[in-house]
Amino acid sequence: MSNPSIYQIAVLGTGAWGSVLAKLFGQKGHQVRLWTRQGEIPLADCIAEADIVISAISMKGVSEVATRVKDNQLPAHTILVTATKGLDTRTSCTPSQIWQEVFPQNSVVVLSGPNLSKEIGQGLPAATVVSGANKAAAETVQTALSSDRFRVYTNSDPIGTELGGTLKNVIAIAVGVCDGLQLGTNAKSALITRALTEIIRVGTHLGGQTETFFGLSGLGDLLATCSSPLSRNYQVGFKLSQGNSLEQILAELQGTAEGVNTANVLIEIARRENIPIPVSLQVYRLLNGKITPRQAVEALMERDLKPEA
Repeated sequence: MSNPSIYQIAVLGTGAWGSVLAKLFGQKGHQVRLWTRQGEIPLADCIAEADIVISAISMKGVSEVATRVKDNQLPAHTILVTATKGLDTRTSCTPSQIWQEVFPQNSVVVLSGPNLSKEIGQGLPAATVVSGANKAAAETVQTALSSDRFRVYTNSDPIGTELGGTLKNVIAIAVGVCDGLQLGTNAKSALITRALTEIIRVGTHLGGQTETFFGLSGLGDLLATCSSPLSRNYQVGFKLSQGNSLEQILAELQGTAEGVNTANVLIEIARRENIPIPVSLQVYRLLNGKITPRQAVEALMERDLKPEA
């Protein structure tokens, strides 16, 4: 590293989350450069001599940008931090798996948690998790990013950390529907609780650790995304319940609702691996125009009776 306390930071993606992360690093005194496809700074200049590269781009652009970064020769010491929540349509891979495949010699760290960018941008307190196979790399990011308003924890379960943040986006769509139909707090609480079980089922099958899903990047992120209209995925579900078409909603949405793409990829994984995902299945059917919002709720309520555990 160029300095034990001040780092060269490159932020890829200047959407709401990328901009907030750049602000947080800047407030700690780090030297921050931002890159976007429409920006004036070339990618090569942005990542040159970077100690930490933050990927805050949408899921659909991860593979392309990772390849472009590779073409510009990333320094061997650089830590790659992925702040994207989603699954690749073509490979079903998570963002960190894509980055690690392209950069096998670099440390890849996942950043995920209950982090509504608008609140953090307003200076409200929040916490997050950074997780990687390389403990030292995760701790470096923790030290570089932590402040009195943004507390950063570490763990050693990057895939679980990543999947918690990814899968909850699908559930947030379901909760948005629930609120839009004014089904009440009891119904929403039941939905979130059963959905957490579903997230754990999928996440542990794919290699995550159970306890991770009860932490900030699992339950914490699920609660934040399912309880705030600031969540774009929640907005999708809510507006679907009001009779708006998905195409119209996405066209008017500010930013990307990753849960829409994630639902489609998740169904492919669940069918291939034979994983029961009743909540996510109804979200998938709703997003693909196979059922109405009310039919989706009825399908969940009419499932076979069984023990809770």
